[in-house]
Amino acid sequence: MHTTPDGRPVPPAHAGERAMLEAWLDFHRATLALKCADLKDDQLRRAAAVPSSMTLLGLVQHLAEVERNWFQRIFAGQDVPPVFGQGNHDGFALEPGRGLTEVTAVWQAEIARGRELIADATLDDSGRLSEQDAEHVGDQGVSLRWILVHMIEEYARHNGHADLIREGVDGVTGT
Repeated sequence: MHTTPDGRPVPPAHAGERAMLEAWLDFHRATLALKCADLKDDQLRRAAAVPSSMTLLGLVQHLAEVERNWFQRIFAGQDVPPVFGQGNHDGFALEPGRGLTEVTAVWQAEIARGRELIADATLDDSGRLSEQDAEHVGDQGVSLRWILVHMIEEYARHNGHADLIREGVDGVTGT
């Protein structure tokens, strides 16, 4: 596997659909981790811009919640609580004692659990949305293919946020 100079896995130029989708998702996961690398705790907690309270640490927590939601709740139909507690459904709220090491470990565990749950599934296998969420999609069933594409979109969008936050923290751009 090829990597970028900063160590992220480069998705293959030619691969089957499943391998391609999973490779792009892994690339975006690695991009988020890189955006948080080599920063101090106070830098990871620095808000993007007024009036937003979005932080790099909050983004990692949020994406741990997104991983749990799409792979465990929706795809596998599991009834699991929010990753960071009942009062933190979207994952963005920060706790003073919870830093990047702990949050990254939780995020990586959510990624690993999602991988386990989809390992033997086909791209056409479906998960089930709530009735409320189904109104937006037009169907209660969503295929694993749809979920993987959505996860790539979710990470790509939030990596754009992370780009801006990181540039504001220390001027680093281009990752």
